[in-house]
Order: sequence, then C-alpha cells, then structure tokens
Amino acid sequence: MIISRTPLRISFVGGGSDIPAYYNQSPGAVVSTAINKYIYVTVNKKFDNRIRASYSKTENVDHADKIEHPLIRECLKKVGIERGIEVTSMSDIPSEGTGLGSSSSYAVGLLNALYAYLGKYASAEKLAKEACEIEIEILGDPIGKQDQYIAAYGGLQFIQFLSDGTVDMSPIICSPDIKRKLEESCLLLYTGLTRSSGTILA
Repeated sequence: MIISRTPLRISFVGGGSDIPAYYNQSPGAVVSTAINKYIYVTVNKKFDNRIRASYSKTENVDHADKIEHPLIRECLKKVGIERGIEVTSMSDIPSEGTGLGSSSSYAVGLLNALYAYLGKYASAEKLAKEACEIEIEILGDPIGKQDQYIAAYGGLQFIQFLSDGTVDMSPIICSPDIKRKLEESCLLLYTGLTRSSGTILA
C-alpha cells in the first residue's frame, strides 16, 4: 500500500495572476505557503483486477475510462494504469469549497502515490506540471497554477508565472522567529460554509 500526504495552502497575495488570461499579458506572482492540514491518498493493488475508488462516494468499475471522478480518472490515464487498483482518500478539512486549494492538492497527491505505486520517481516539478495539465488543459477547470505548485513543492514560496507558461519557484527564507510571528498573526476558522470559485475565476 502507498500513502501520500499533500499539504493544503494559504495564498497571501497575487491570487488571480496565476491564470493564463493574466500571465499571458504580464508575468504574475503570488506569495503562498503550505500549511499543516493535508489531503491523504492511498493506493493499493486490487485483487480482482477491477478499480475501486472511494471518496465521498464509492465507485467499482472495470476500467479507468469508466470512473466518474474526473481527477481519479485522468490521473490514472496520465500514469497509464487501466485497472487492478484501489484508490481512497481522506482530508483534514471539508473536501471542496474552502479556498485552500484542496482539488489541486488531491491531484498532486494522487499522482505522487500512483507513481510510487509503479516504482517511479516523480519530481515536484513533474507532479505540479502534470496536475496543471489535468485540471486546466484536460478537464478545462478555470483555475490557475499556484495551488498545484505549492502543493508539490511545499514551504513558503514566491511563485512567478511567466508568459511562456513556465513557473519559477523561489523559497522565502526567513528566521524561525519571523515564521512564528507570521503564524501567530493568522487565524483560520471553519465557518461551516463552502463555495466554488469556478464561476468567479471563469
């Protein structure tokens, strides 16, 4: 069994400059940090050569093409797994609509687990790039690139989105005292409400 743990994120400034409509005209940039709340994904060989995917619902299908969950379906296709696997997930927060980049963390974490399952190494750059390809190009979600990159690289980062489509990661180096002061100045609360950013981003 393979288990991946992928962080969620808080974006401090620059949100919206990571979408093509912006960075194709002028380079975008965000300051973003991974946090200690996570998406957990497990993958394991399925004894009967079918596919079982368990999230808020459970699917049992014969082939990856038949999976309803778009991220699971496309991640399996990306790494070349067609059948014979079980995928489950858990989260420290509600699964969608919290503004912490959960769908991208899920995509990065699932790709990471699947590559490990196949015995292959996948760099942070590869995971982020392929998660972007799946969410933005294949599924057509109206989202940017910051969530996938911070989920894959972690840490506190200054991320630039260049007009040629490349992404530049620059870790923000600061003392433990500064990090502690930053953490003490942040307060995250769960209001019980969720929302989709798709309409706004579109």
